Amino acid sequence: MPSSTTTETPPQQRADGSLSHGLKQRHLSMIALGGVIGAGLFVGSGAGIAAAGPSIVVAYAVSGLLVMLVMRMLGEMSAAYPSSGSFSAHAERAIGPWAGFTAGWSFWVLLCTAVGLEGIGAASIVQGWLPGTPQWMWVALFMVVFCGANLTAVKNFGEFEFWFAALKVGAISLFLILGVLAIAGVLPGTDSPGASHLTDFMPNGSEGLLVGLLASVFAYGGLETVTIAAAESENPVRGVASAVRTAMWRIALFYIGSMAVAVTLVPWDAKEVVEKGPYVATLDHLDIPGAGQLMNVVVLAALLSAMNANIYGASRIAYSLVERGQGPKALSRLSGGVPRIAVLTSCVLGFVCVLLNYWRPDDIFRWLLNMIGAVILVVWIFIAVSQLRLRRRIEREAPEKLVVRMWAFPWLTWVALAGMVAIFVLMAREPDTRVQLYSTGGMTLLLAAIGYGWQRARARR
Repeated sequence: MPSSTTTETPPQQRADGSLSHGLKQRHLSMIALGGVIGAGLFVGSGAGIAAAGPSIVVAYAVSGLLVMLVMRMLGEMSAAYPSSGSFSAHAERAIGPWAGFTAGWSFWVLLCTAVGLEGIGAASIVQGWLPGTPQWMWVALFMVVFCGANLTAVKNFGEFEFWFAALKVGAISLFLILGVLAIAGVLPGTDSPGASHLTDFMPNGSEGLLVGLLASVFAYGGLETVTIAAAESENPVRGVASAVRTAMWRIALFYIGSMAVAVTLVPWDAKEVVEKGPYVATLDHLDIPGAGQLMNVVVLAALLSAMNANIYGASRIAYSLVERGQGPKALSRLSGGVPRIAVLTSCVLGFVCVLLNYWRPDDIFRWLLNMIGAVILVVWIFIAVSQLRLRRRIEREAPEKLVVRMWAFPWLTWVALAGMVAIFVLMAREPDTRVQLYSTGGMTLLLAAIGYGWQRARARR
């Protein structure tokens, strides 16, 4: 049961009081829009297509429905209690301090590791353009740039994300327009393939579809950033409400629509789909001069955007946790409304992950990757359980705060929870994901034990 200190005093009333509110509505709107178009969509979707074939569209649709439910639940709580701690603060309020501790620090580890991974991916692209240059140099350069941006006023983070998101939205919109024209047979110089690439809809059977489903679930990561950023915007409640309410069409258009275009125009088993990614492979297939390289620029922007957003998200999650007494006090020091020690610490850990990739790629680095493999699902479960417990409390104590409401409560919340459990079962069935499931489970249990011990110790004071 939650302790009285948590239920009576909303934790983020303390946490966010000194943070700046430099994000404008245009920043938040574009972060919400661009946050859907993540590096996982551009880079990781090729492996999903190779496994599921054209049925990847079904996989993205199913996982997209789950993500929409999660975002609606998170939006309901974040509009009622805007917070840089987001789901971590909600879990503490609804379940107890140990839950906020577990959800927050596991997500922090995920984000810091992702910073390193995205830096490696971005450096690989630049190294391909400038062969002979050391990869570590580009990673270090990117890290310095985005660490510097996050150390200054939050509006600088917002400006970076605004323009990154604008580039991603413009590129994927152009991709969809060109793809639809090609499918209709009206794009000059191309012939419509019709449905010839869709005849073998599920080439690897249900097992292939399951692999594609798991790949699609993890491609949706990053949507939580907007609820973290909303706490530093001019109007947090309006910003969260607007972002959540437009999530449905954004997911349908960008994810499901682009997968449908890719598998219609390019054979699912073409090796270029995995090697280059479905977007570059599709544009190269259409023989549009320079389009493939232009899409590589967009992929680079997506990786850098994710790197920037994850440094921001990690620093704010850490700051929120420490302000609630769940970490080293140094991380909560503010300068100019920015938790600079938290920013630096998150960047350092991200760069350590890069070094581990060079020094120990086959053991420590792989172990780290497995450990964060299913963290996003753990976070989603905390979100669903928190929403189940907080909804009744908000209705009873402050119904005016329900600016965003979860659809068909509580039934769709239970449906979402059942879907998350089903994904865990699927992960346990697949050898490649079983290790991730067990490693993430071990880290989660360890953090939960530490958090519960801390909670008990604080209760005895």
